[in-house]
Amino acid sequence: MNLVNQPAPRFSAPAVIEGEEIINDFSLDQYIGKKNVILFFYPKDFTFVCPTEILAFQEQLAVFESKETAVVGCSTDTEETHLAWLMTPKNKGGIEGVTFPMVADTAKTIATNYGVLGGDYTYDDRNNLVFEGAPICLRGTYLINKEGIVKHVSINDFPLGRNIDEYIRLVDALRYVEKHGEVCPANWEEGKEAMHETRESVANYLGKK
Repeated sequence: MNLVNQPAPRFSAPAVIEGEEIINDFSLDQYIGKKNVILFFYPKDFTFVCPTEILAFQEQLAVFESKETAVVGCSTDTEETHLAWLMTPKNKGGIEGVTFPMVADTAKTIATNYGVLGGDYTYDDRNNLVFEGAPICLRGTYLINKEGIVKHVSINDFPLGRNIDEYIRLVDALRYVEKHGEVCPANWEEGKEAMHETRESVANYLGKK
């Protein structure tokens, strides 16, 4: 399922905001026309790789916010489990201090609509509903622009942690493209030269390498 250049699937679900308050109707709609969004999915609360990623996003949260980009996390755990984890100190395996929204996808519909659920429902030979795979989220990350359109998707298997700096680079690239109408070549970073989509522009760019 390819969501790039498609509207991001909409949802309304429970979430913990500001690391301490549960709300029942969190939605990405609040960011339309105002902010880009990094929506990331992770497998489970109270695990090992997941807190390293979540805390890394928190460490860079001010950078994302300075670039008009919200960060939102999501897993299939309950909102109560999210809150318990958020209230657990880091030295005890918690993520205390995280302030961006943490969405609870207990129905697994958000993960399914975004294509990151780690398996599929099916039926066995007795027509009983079963699940093949892992009924939790893969490490999916979505960059959604201010119009609610998905501009980047990456999905990692459970053991493979993300590079948060790459998502900052992608936010920079998206903002540059939307502002200047140019395209960003390989390894582009903020402050580097971009190019127009013409043969002459590509030739000039490569000639300077």
